[in-house]
Amino acid sequence: MRKITFAGAIAMALTLAFAAQAAPPAGKTQDRFAQNGAVKIHYVVEGKGPLVVLIHGFPDYWATWKPLMATLSAAGYRTAALDNRGYNLSDQPKGEAAYAMPNLIGDVAAVIAAEGQKNAIVIGHDWGAAIAWQTVLNRPDLVNKLVILSVPHPAGMARELATNKAQQEGSNYARNFQKEGSEKALTAEGLAGWVKDPKEKPGYVEAFKRSDFAAMMNYYRANYPKGTGEAVGPPQTYPPIKVPVLVIHGMKDTALNAAGHNGVWEHVTADTTILMVPTAGHFVQHDAEALVDRTIKDWLDARR
Repeated sequence: MRKITFAGAIAMALTLAFAAQAAPPAGKTQDRFAQNGAVKIHYVVEGKGPLVVLIHGFPDYWATWKPLMATLSAAGYRTAALDNRGYNLSDQPKGEAAYAMPNLIGDVAAVIAAEGQKNAIVIGHDWGAAIAWQTVLNRPDLVNKLVILSVPHPAGMARELATNKAQQEGSNYARNFQKEGSEKALTAEGLAGWVKDPKEKPGYVEAFKRSDFAAMMNYYRANYPKGTGEAVGPPQTYPPIKVPVLVIHGMKDTALNAAGHNGVWEHVTADTTILMVPTAGHFVQHDAEALVDRTIKDWLDARR
């Protein structure tokens, strides 16, 4: 029998405690924090296995991913769902510049690093999808598979803003958000108006009460394309995406036109899968929860 010193026993206990903290079993979530410079990002983890980073949009917070986290953690994945900066328990830096895309990409990188990984499966919805696109385009080393809900590739979005009247009209809300003082019209209760689950709604209201409404608007001021029609300008060139991509879109989405996804495969050198859900709106992960969660799980399992 091997003799264990007191110091060795302490070290072993600390190692086991860290291991237990680092990998919660499926069905149990843990709160964690990552540091991106001076900004602290709150995120919630569940499960063991390949790392999946989930990024929410507006108006939302990490809990939007609860059903998908449960599905993936039960299937042998480790899920990490962010509170985006400005939201809920993450830091809320002041000023538009703090919400420029390089900082948002840095938040994703910080979470991946905090989990001790070099890259991850990245899943995003709404602003989270925009961040996910820009992460794979600007930091391809961070992404090994990409899942996009609702938001077209930036080339597709630019094309639709230049040529599609339906998308131009659908973007009017964003133009209003870009105006100075637009946050004054927001309330926590109003922002949670889209939430249909009565059990989840109070959590959303509390999360939004902890959030910074000006920060939410700064995502639009700092990053949403400001032009339409000819003002969009000539098409930009984007680097090819070299990892598998899954796109899921609710066709009743009035903010983002389904046509924006046309030609996305031209920007991807790996396989591209597109799921269009005719009965779902903008919050497709809730409107078609079972279909979305099963599709993502099966798609990831096939590429494991």
